[in-house]
Amino acid sequence: MPPLRRQPVQRRSAERLGRILDACAELLDEISYEELSTRAVAERANVPIGSVYRFFSNKRAMAEALAHRNLDEYAARITRRLAASESGPDHGPDSGPNGGGGWREAMDVVVDEYLAMKRGAPGFALIEFGNPVPATAQPQQPNHLVADRLRMLLADRLATGAPAGAGDAAGDEAAEERLRVAFLLAVEAADALLRLAFRVDPEGDPAIVAETKELLRAYLARVLD
Repeated sequence: MPPLRRQPVQRRSAERLGRILDACAELLDEISYEELSTRAVAERANVPIGSVYRFFSNKRAMAEALAHRNLDEYAARITRRLAASESGPDHGPDSGPNGGGGWREAMDVVVDEYLAMKRGAPGFALIEFGNPVPATAQPQQPNHLVADRLRMLLADRLATGAPAGAGDAAGDEAAEERLRVAFLLAVEAADALLRLAFRVDPEGDPAIVAETKELLRAYLARVLD
């Protein structure tokens, strides 16, 4: 989560912060970002307006904190799904080095958990992993954060194949940079295609989702196989 004006140090304070972010998410399912206000969030969370300003200087900071919480929850959901698959009796031919189902299964989980949050997580449809800001503001790059987080999260699954050039310091550095760029491009492509899927169908067009998974597998195979 980005820096807060004041970090919660007691359980009650942390719970209050959670209620504020929950209220922000709920309101963003009902109104636009432009209509959102710190006062409305305080009323929905049933906390004094001063409690909101204790943590956030404005609604942009609050939305940014919600976006970071979304990314943390997304990573946690992926981790739980992968852990469950590793404990299963059958991992198939695409088995990873630590007993998991390999990077292809992991990428399917990445897409599936995004779809689940898009369909059901409060406020996610608007905020996702980066809050909307006016065009005059400094642009953010939430997909860079997502790509880096996923690359670290799936490190053991990505070890199924050593990228070309690995084996010495210079080669390892070049391979890591190639992997970083590949993950960023994969996230950017998936983001655009899944947004299209939800424009075509409010629940996410199944055909576009399936093609997105195929595209990710084909593209990343160039780096990971």
